[in-house]
Amino acid sequence: MRKFTLAGAVAMAMTIAFAAQAATPAAKLQDRFAQNGAVKIHYVVEGKGPLVVLIHGFPDYWATWKPLMATLSAAGYRTAAMDNRGYNLSGQPKGEAAYAMPNLVGDVAAVIAAEGQKDAVVIGHDWGAAIAWNVAMSRPEVVNRLIILSVPHPAGMARELATNKAQQEGSNYARNFQKEGSEKLLTAEGLAGWVKDAKEKPGYVEAFKRSDFGAMMNYYRANYPKGVGDAAGPPPSFPPIKVPVLIIHGMKDTALNAAGHNGAWEHVTADTTILMIPGAGHFVQHDAEALVDRTIKDWLNARR
Repeated sequence: MRKFTLAGAVAMAMTIAFAAQAATPAAKLQDRFAQNGAVKIHYVVEGKGPLVVLIHGFPDYWATWKPLMATLSAAGYRTAAMDNRGYNLSGQPKGEAAYAMPNLVGDVAAVIAAEGQKDAVVIGHDWGAAIAWNVAMSRPEVVNRLIILSVPHPAGMARELATNKAQQEGSNYARNFQKEGSEKLLTAEGLAGWVKDAKEKPGYVEAFKRSDFGAMMNYYRANYPKGVGDAAGPPPSFPPIKVPVLIIHGMKDTALNAAGHNGAWEHVTADTTILMIPGAGHFVQHDAEALVDRTIKDWLNARR
């Protein structure tokens, strides 16, 4: 007969507890849809708690947020990762006007409403970040925290396009995207070329095959600044953002110059936190995944 000590009993109890925890199934991802007028917006939810809406950029889809969703759902948040209109399982309306910023802002508000919430933490990367800035400015009542990856505040972006040759050169790709017929040069496989995770890449290819390449280009035609330098005219004014803001930027990003974030705090009346990551590029949420996810979780928990 085996003789048990107190230490042995505790060790066994801990082993059983850890085994039970490991056997507990992870929170399941669930597909949902919101409606913004005639356009349906597909999004995926995970977890329970305060709502966090995540908005992807180009070329991407909701699954770019899988690691962050897992981190935040484990920390007691409900995450809702969108497929932007034109992408994957969301509606794909025709015409440039359908992708004007007010419609994109409305899509985010529709997801928040579909979740039965009055407001949410809003997180965006690339075009998702541009949309997030605009949601916070034009629909401030639906945003309680704002987290931006890569894209400067519109005032900073306008300034850099007017004065920074590196940003002007970095924006050449956007000028090409604005040209008629640019979508004919795109393929699903080519768009997924940036994805380094071999397990995730097939999902990206399939998502892009379901997407509308013309819609992707319409984001640039409808919203990307067309003027450069003095020809761009006087800088526009923007309403102040009244919620805490976290900005994260990969300093190897060649499409969006880090200098664009200078002075972002001048447009925010709440606390503003900026994290610059030297070794990361444009897809900072993947290039520095652990640091980005931990920073976002800790920043949110400190303001919960």
